[in-house]
Amino acid sequence: MKFKLFIDQNCEEEVICNVHARTALVDELERLVTQDASKDHLTGYLEDEIKILPLNEIECFFVEDEKTFASYENGKKYLVKKRLYELEEMLPSDFVRINKSAIANSKKISKFKVNLSGAVDARFESGYTDYVSRRCFADLKRRFDL
Repeated sequence: MKFKLFIDQNCEEEVICNVHARTALVDELERLVTQDASKDHLTGYLEDEIKILPLNEIECFFVEDEKTFASYENGKKYLVKKRLYELEEMLPSDFVRINKSAIANSKKISKFKVNLSGAVDARFESGYTDYVSRRCFADLKRRFDL
């Protein structure tokens, strides 16, 4: 594989890839190239407060009462005006789906707790806890080598 980089401030930015087949690496390259560079943060709402939330400080996105919230590292939950499927498309690969109504930042999970019933909970650094569905737990096991 060859890589060439040309820096010219007078031309429009363009990325061209010549590949033999579409692979996971090609998909990831496409996502990185097409994502908006200013999307390293989201706007969160808490009562009369509007806060810029850096993505690396968000622990989890979850749905409650048909509204999407971000669990922030300070323990507060901020309203986010995006749906989970919209967030899933724009979030970096550190974020993984843990159940039908939650997407977690894998870097912010402090531990997994197995209950007597066999259910698994993800506990985050702030103390927030959410359950991990069986379907999503298989992916998490591969990611964390559990």
